Amino acid sequence: MFSWTPYALVRIALVFSAGIITGLYFPDQIPILDVSIVFATLTISFSVLAYLKWKGRLKYINIGVSGIVALFMAGYCNVYYSTDSNRTDHFMHDDKPVQFYKVRIANQAQEKSNSWKVEGDVLWVKYDTSFWTPRSGKVLLYFSKKSYQTPFRYGDVLLVKGSPELLREPSNPGEFDYKTFLSYRKIYHQHFLREGNVFHIGYEPASRVVAHAIVACEWADKVIEKHVTGNEEQATASALVLGVTDGLDNDLLGAYAATGSLHVLSVSGLHVGIIYWLILIILRPLNNTTRGKVVLAIISTLVLWAYAFITGLSPSVLRAVTMFTFVALARPWGQQTNIYNTLASSAFCLLLYEPYLIMSVGFQLSYLAVAGIVYLQPKIVVLWQPKAWLWEQIWQITCVSIAAQAATFALGLLYFHQFPVYFLFSNLFVIPVSFVVLVLGIALVCVGAIAPIAFVLGFLLQWTIAFMNWGVYQMEALPGSLIDNVYINVVQCWLLMATICCLVLLFELRKTTFFSAAAMGIVAFSAIQWTQYVENAHQRKFVVYNVAGHSACDLLDHGRAYFFTDSALANDQNNIRFHIRPNRLRNGTVDVVNGVKQEFVADLPGCRLVVWNGLKILLLEQRDFNVPSDIQFDYIVVGGNSVRSLESVKRLKFRKLILDSSNSFYFAGRLLKDGKAEGISIHSVQHQGAFILTLDNYESG
Repeated sequence: MFSWTPYALVRIALVFSAGIITGLYFPDQIPILDVSIVFATLTISFSVLAYLKWKGRLKYINIGVSGIVALFMAGYCNVYYSTDSNRTDHFMHDDKPVQFYKVRIANQAQEKSNSWKVEGDVLWVKYDTSFWTPRSGKVLLYFSKKSYQTPFRYGDVLLVKGSPELLREPSNPGEFDYKTFLSYRKIYHQHFLREGNVFHIGYEPASRVVAHAIVACEWADKVIEKHVTGNEEQATASALVLGVTDGLDNDLLGAYAATGSLHVLSVSGLHVGIIYWLILIILRPLNNTTRGKVVLAIISTLVLWAYAFITGLSPSVLRAVTMFTFVALARPWGQQTNIYNTLASSAFCLLLYEPYLIMSVGFQLSYLAVAGIVYLQPKIVVLWQPKAWLWEQIWQITCVSIAAQAATFALGLLYFHQFPVYFLFSNLFVIPVSFVVLVLGIALVCVGAIAPIAFVLGFLLQWTIAFMNWGVYQMEALPGSLIDNVYINVVQCWLLMATICCLVLLFELRKTTFFSAAAMGIVAFSAIQWTQYVENAHQRKFVVYNVAGHSACDLLDHGRAYFFTDSALANDQNNIRFHIRPNRLRNGTVDVVNGVKQEFVADLPGCRLVVWNGLKILLLEQRDFNVPSDIQFDYIVVGGNSVRSLESVKRLKFRKLILDSSNSFYFAGRLLKDGKAEGISIHSVQHQGAFILTLDNYESG
């Protein structure tokens, strides 16, 4: 029978996490005052009862229940008090318009195609009719590259003119919920800034340590850039050694993602684990005595945190270093601790400091992967005992890859909608080579001032990376390398994880109960998948998307998408992947074709007429359009500001006017207002989100 006694910290972390998740998804179900009172009462009761039991009284009373409930309440309270929007001094609670505000840059700027993106902490706010008022809150700032050739630094204090705007809900069906994602980072506003709206007024970093760490990271990046030539090689070296990913292009990222090797391009548990393993190898003699083990733990911890400092103390590195710090400090106690409690204690401390980490994809994947490796790898590796050293190393890496992939399989499908078929082969190649890259990169940074040695290390690093990238591209080109366009929801993700757990327990405990549970999980997963197919994929839909500056329409027909768009968007795979692809995945689209070339489309002066499944859709593209006035249109899609006023279309007969996202926001807003005044049905995708029509529910007029 299973006992929690050896895994006390695991139970504590799980219950605390359950309280956090409840607080995130049901924040207003229980008044925080009531929760706080219950938490305080249970904590005091548990402490008193624990003391009495320690004194030999109340021997037969189980006090664990009160402690468990108190932990759950602690997680719930931690979410509430860590949520910035619950603070009374947050600027979002003020109704008055903001005229100016002072903001402090809170992280390193990220380079985008047309702007610099950076987070800022609001310090002071000035309203139209008031003095400066101290306020709190975070805002996401975008600085146009046309106005700002170089980004602002961490710690810069800026005076900003204007008012930040609240983040919007996703405009397109299935689109990544950027608003919710940023809310988990306590950001609820954004501001797009051009020249004349920003003034640099000071430098006051929130943390001098972080400021120096960022300077160290920038210095290390320049060392790599100096001694490594080639854009791809430089970008890969900076990403793999320092976690600086700005220079990575989409083709390279796509290749690593398709082969299941993307994890090597972001500094995480793999990199920190390699460094920790090297420390253990180099300082192995210290492991022979008790005092030596303590010294080894201290040195390991210092080296790991020094590496975190060089990488700029980024969140992903801090998570990994914290995890391995607990592992390093637990080693001197040997058998008195177990790895599950060590991992749980590190997760508990991280969540105690920042409960919103539990919603971080990196946090979830890191702990699941490590837990999978710790539990599954020893059980897989005993299945074969190769005698040759080389085969043993290959088998070890293979077992680690299988264990990590099994543990993160469901989350990978949920977040990335794909599965790399050749992940075993890619990891057998990439992990050893990335090990060499990491060692060479760290060595290069350490001896960068010694020119001859740095030149040799840079040369070796460059060609090692070139070899690694070449291998990844070759594996990506293999037939069937990627199972793509997979869509599952959160419930299906939980069902997959539960099914995998049941299958593991079936082989572990040999009980048919787990086989039955796994079968039920598979049936439930399949039922949900079939329901989604019937409700979405087995339908015809007309969709007009909101993609800033572009026209984008889909006619979805039983797995095929007829795509109408401009040439710029047709060649912009990033925009399509972000705004349009999610809806196609939900609707089971397997084939995308150019809608303009179809036989049900007729070209007319300045416009196109689409007659599809009983619908008559007019796509207006130019102002000098010319169509017969006696045709009854179901929908008119206006693009490119092709309609100056409603007078231009009043002579036409239609049910609804749709303003796509290639129109100016001001123009669409004016037409929307005029249409409301005149009783004309208008839908603006920029103001109201994507327009979606399901033909099964459509009644022809």
